[in-house]
Amino acid sequence: MAGSDNRGEAVIDPALSQLARQWLAAVRQTGYLDLSAEALQRFFEEQTLRLRADAGAAGDVGAALVGVGLNSPEALQRSITVLAPDSSAEVLGGFAAGFARAQRQRILDDQERIRRAWTRALTDAEHSLQRELHHQAHHDPLTGLPNRVLLYGHLAEALHEAEDGARIGVCFLDLDEFKTINDTLGHGYGDELLVALADRLRGCVNAAGHFVARVGGDEFVVVVRDTKGSDELTELAEAMLEALAKPVRLDGHELAVSASIGIVEQAARGAEPEELLRAADATLYLAKADGRARYAVFDEQRNAQQLLRYGLTGRLAGALDRGEFELVYQPLVGLADNRLHGAEALLRWRHPELGTVSPNTFIPVAEQSGMILPLGRWVLRESCLAAAAWQREHPGQPLLISVNVSPRQCSDPRLLEDVRAALAESGLAPGNLQLELTETVLMQETGRPVQTLRQLADLGVRIVIDDFGIGYSNLAYLRHLPVHGLKLAGAFMAGIRKLESDHVDEQIVETVIRLAHTLQMTVTAEGIETADQAARLAALGCDLGQGWHFGRPVAPARIPLTRSPASA
Repeated sequence: MAGSDNRGEAVIDPALSQLARQWLAAVRQTGYLDLSAEALQRFFEEQTLRLRADAGAAGDVGAALVGVGLNSPEALQRSITVLAPDSSAEVLGGFAAGFARAQRQRILDDQERIRRAWTRALTDAEHSLQRELHHQAHHDPLTGLPNRVLLYGHLAEALHEAEDGARIGVCFLDLDEFKTINDTLGHGYGDELLVALADRLRGCVNAAGHFVARVGGDEFVVVVRDTKGSDELTELAEAMLEALAKPVRLDGHELAVSASIGIVEQAARGAEPEELLRAADATLYLAKADGRARYAVFDEQRNAQQLLRYGLTGRLAGALDRGEFELVYQPLVGLADNRLHGAEALLRWRHPELGTVSPNTFIPVAEQSGMILPLGRWVLRESCLAAAAWQREHPGQPLLISVNVSPRQCSDPRLLEDVRAALAESGLAPGNLQLELTETVLMQETGRPVQTLRQLADLGVRIVIDDFGIGYSNLAYLRHLPVHGLKLAGAFMAGIRKLESDHVDEQIVETVIRLAHTLQMTVTAEGIETADQAARLAALGCDLGQGWHFGRPVAPARIPLTRSPASA
């Protein structure tokens, strides 16, 4: 056979061989043929023999032509032209029909291959897109670290898989004063710095086999499984603080930031992700309150106080409108004549669930939230109204009303206007109003606070420094400020309150009193509990006293306006 690999045994008529060569020459340029010249010659000789040997094989020959890649209309046309002189119409028709059938099948096969390839490509693309979307949904686009979603999943899984006795640790980290970098150099530098610091955190944490995620602008959370105790967490925190403290150079700028970290380490069984993160976050702010650039370990008592403050923040907003605040007044008594000279207004919050909330608890919350401004405005108004009522009852007895003013109020541009409005509404004379503020406010030599205080002093309002001696001011500095009096800090009073006289403390108090008098300032002592303490302070020259010895804080109607020297 001509198609056999044993070419030595094949016999073909020279005329047919010539026809095969003509056929090959006519069609070889009509398609891509992945066969050698020798193989092509054998193929066409074989198909020529089949056509001559069996007319019924013409369809198979046409299909074979398509099979080797000669499937174009031009290949069919040229084949018919070459074969026509020596072939019958039946053979040519069968050849053409076989060619057409094979061509259609080839097209269908190609379409199926394309469909399958397209389907695979779509599936691969979909899987790739799903992986990419999953990564984007669970990772921070800037730093590449896991995000809050992945953190919750990881933490929930760690707690779910924890065995009896297993422990878990969480470090909540926040960069200190990072906003300053964004505000001064721009967010571009801030982002570059975040990426650099995230890489450092990744190096500290991942190298130890732990998990770190970015959960906010400059906030990160580290999860440590199977901890051996809080020491493991504190060592990790120290390593992170040390790594982050090293300066980062960006385009010629050397940027240095510190961080604060809140640490929670506890039994894993029974814990909830939200509770762990909330406790770590609250502990973080204890670290910031302690001075930043440090870590703090979760403390049950401090955390309870922190949670109380968080709870008060929401309740505080509407407490004034609900009438939950009230003012009580504590007498200010002259130590030399034992007469009533005025009263200090003290704010109380009657919480419907917690009872009376200490000002030491809610005032910092009000200060931080901004509620101190409307609250302070209300205190000022009500205090002036109460003092004006006293003056109408005893017109010949001028009485001071002393009102505490917070640092945030002193920076409020409306303070002067608020004071004027309160005085105008109540009819109280400016000289009967005394404002108590901290040394911190007066340490600002320039700016709105001191400017406002000068305007208030020019109005006739008295300015007094509360808790004098716990800050950084001194009497020589205060002579240049609009200050009319001092209230001694509790530290000065410690020796006075002792059963036996402390001569050193008494000499210190006496020196402060003399210097204050030299600067035309009055001095008030707080916390006087006994007649002996009052007498000793009077002997030292102190002007006014305040404390349980003279009366506890009471409603305005119960202030002893008729107090006389005999009532001591």
